[in-house]
Amino acid sequence: MKRSSKEEVEREIVALDALETKALQARWLEVYGKEPPSRIRAGLLRLGISYRLQEKAFGGLKPQTVRHLRKLAAELRAERASKQVRPDGTNAAAPHWIAERTLLSPGTQLMREWNGSTEVVDVAAAGYIWRGKTFRTLSAVAVAITGTKWSGPKFFGLTATAKGRSPTKDQTSSRLRRAAKPALESI
Repeated sequence: MKRSSKEEVEREIVALDALETKALQARWLEVYGKEPPSRIRAGLLRLGISYRLQEKAFGGLKPQTVRHLRKLAAELRAERASKQVRPDGTNAAAPHWIAERTLLSPGTQLMREWNGSTEVVDVAAAGYIWRGKTFRTLSAVAVAITGTKWSGPKFFGLTATAKGRSPTKDQTSSRLRRAAKPALESI
C-alpha cells in the first residue's frame, strides 16, 4: 500500500524513536512480513523499518541499481573468498575496481579548508566540479587546489587512517555533506 503523504511517513519514522526493542521487532514483522534477524539492536531495527516505510511510500531502488549492487556483492564475496593480496601487500578488503566516484553519489558536496578558505567540490555524474570546472578525478581537484600532487580521497578525508579506521573530526578538517534532497530521489 502506497502512503499518501511525505508528512505521514515522517510522522511514522519519528514515532519509531519512542518504541522499545520488542515493539520495534513487532513493527519489523508488520512492514517486512517476516521476523527480524536475531540479536539485531534497536537502532538498526529503526533504520530498517524507516527504509521500508520510505520504500513503500516513494518506491524502491531501480532494477538497474539492484542488479549493480548484486554484481558488486558477488564480486566482493569472490575476492574475499580467494583472499587475494594486493601488490602493496594489503588484504583486499574492498575490490580495487570500485572507484571513489562509485561511493559518492551525485549531489554530494565535499568540503575542505585549505589555506584559510573553504573549498567546496560537487560530485556529479560526469566527475567533480570545483569553481565551475569539471575534473575527471578527485585527485585532479586536489592538485588544482593545492598546486602539488595529492591523493584526492586523502585530501578530502575519505580514506581510512593507518590503523584502518575512518578518520575523525580531529584527524581531518574535511566535511562531507549530502545535498538537501531525499535520499530516494537521487537513486
